[in-house]
Amino acid sequence: MLLETINGPADLRALGPEDLATLAAEIREFVVQAVSVTGGHLGSNLGAVELTLALHRVFDSPRDILLWDTGHQAYVHKLITGRRDRFATLRQEGGLSGYPSRRESEHDWVENSHASTILSYAHGIATGVEESGADRRVVAVIGDGSMTGGMAFEGLNNLGHSGRRVVIVLNDNGRSYAPTVSKLGESVSRLRLNPGYVHWRDRLEQVVRDLPAVGELAYSSLQGLKAAVREVVEPTVFFESLGVRYTGPIDGHDIAGLEVALRNAAAYDGPIVVHVLTQKGRGYTPAEDDDEKCLHDAPQFDPVTGPPKWAPAGYTEAFAEAMLDMGERHPQVHAITAAMPGPTGLIPFAERFPDRFHDVGIAEQHAVTSAAGMAMAGLRPVVAVYSTFFTRAFDQAVYDVGLHGLPVIFALDRAGITGDDGPSHHGVLDMSLCLKIPGMTVFAPSSAQELAVMLRDALELDGPAAIRYPKGAARHVDEADTGSGLAARQVRRGESGVCVLAVGKLVEEAEKAAVELDATIWDVRVVKPLDPAMLDDAAAHNVVVTVEDGVRVGGAGAFMADALRSRGSAAKVLTLGLPDEFIPQAKPSALLSRFGLDAAGIVAAVRQSRADSTV
Repeated sequence: MLLETINGPADLRALGPEDLATLAAEIREFVVQAVSVTGGHLGSNLGAVELTLALHRVFDSPRDILLWDTGHQAYVHKLITGRRDRFATLRQEGGLSGYPSRRESEHDWVENSHASTILSYAHGIATGVEESGADRRVVAVIGDGSMTGGMAFEGLNNLGHSGRRVVIVLNDNGRSYAPTVSKLGESVSRLRLNPGYVHWRDRLEQVVRDLPAVGELAYSSLQGLKAAVREVVEPTVFFESLGVRYTGPIDGHDIAGLEVALRNAAAYDGPIVVHVLTQKGRGYTPAEDDDEKCLHDAPQFDPVTGPPKWAPAGYTEAFAEAMLDMGERHPQVHAITAAMPGPTGLIPFAERFPDRFHDVGIAEQHAVTSAAGMAMAGLRPVVAVYSTFFTRAFDQAVYDVGLHGLPVIFALDRAGITGDDGPSHHGVLDMSLCLKIPGMTVFAPSSAQELAVMLRDALELDGPAAIRYPKGAARHVDEADTGSGLAARQVRRGESGVCVLAVGKLVEEAEKAAVELDATIWDVRVVKPLDPAMLDDAAAHNVVVTVEDGVRVGGAGAFMADALRSRGSAAKVLTLGLPDEFIPQAKPSALLSRFGLDAAGIVAAVRQSRADSTV
């Protein structure tokens, strides 16, 4: 295989057009085979093959600085920068990251996978390069929906203002995780709203209509001309009004054409956008035909048939069903997400209530403040995002929602340890953050049935609420055992003097540990405000163990320990949670075990505490 001879970017430069076409086909086959075994981001990488080859033929990485936003479109970049032999370890414990990683290669600069950031990185790096006087190019590849995020426009504005020399490659595949909310040509309406343009257009239409005999025919042709003018002029007007030169659109699967455009852009002394049109999932029929999941984050699959059709599962499925139920019962309920209608389980709601569903693109800050406005107007908005992406809108949650005491519900999916996507995707901060917002009610269901109850109860509150739940299979309980979402539930009564206060997913592990410890177990269920009956009972024990799958510092355990101290409890409190560090990729069960958050870890912590007390 030709791919086996590519050990670095320099190996690409001797290849002719036929070799490059062969290499592109081999890369697509390799990516499909690799992702079918490990799971991963499929469609975005299949669409960026020729673009990546052209970038590495024109620019000299790592001397020239290639930046990727979002990072999940960088598999091909990894392949041709010396990591082909490690692809069997993709997203596995100790293996290759699913995103660029500074620890892996000198060719990688930015490892955070959160979108819309790269133009700001590029502005800062280009400033440093300019100060150093080095002859290096800075290239920022942005796409896969990242231009729907406000931070991208902040970076773009500052690049134009500063005149920093950056080549911006806009990889326009019309998608983010789901179909992009607003493609550039649709969102940039400056020209068609410009009074001068409108006057010229209306005058031309009238003149053409008045032409004898051919007026109507010419008028019909004029409509096509107007559409063509918009496609050609609007992006140029938008970017160049910000001080950023524009070229394109260019076929993103034509390597020769891409190389010409990129070389011309590299010679420009200032910021320039190269607008590239690509097809997400290109070359692999199951990915081309799929409308969402196969195109983005695929599970393990048979490469012949492709990934299975995606459907919500576990807690996400429970949330999807609960939202449909609440939508039927309460016409004021609206659902908001940031480019993730499928992964958050909102597609059924969107299909049933299209006018009450809002996908804002990769714009979490806007999602939250928009929800605040809806709540002010009497609606009951539910903002569904991944826990890790909630951190991007913390300011808005505090001051736009919390300060006003507004009834906005945050449905935080993928809370806790998520596994394969690594440190940027573990949802370990949301509990600590939500507990800091005055007036916020914080729910942590330990079963699918309780999630539905908590959503119902959250809609009855007068202020903000967060419901956080994990990725993966959901625990199921008898609906008769759920009770009110606003009260804790005693799961087991023990006689050892040990009380375990378990949060969310870790209730199941606490139940296992209780068999050995003969401990009392409480399912905390609502972390804020805490149930007084639970606290009174816990305060009467000798040892209280709090267990959560969020950061220990400032988390639920610290919150409960403070509440027990305020009651004058003499109990020794052990707070078990995740450490103050970035946690690598690995299976959730392995990570929870590593940090002592499984049944064995709970038992070991209690026994060690007892041993320390006897010393």
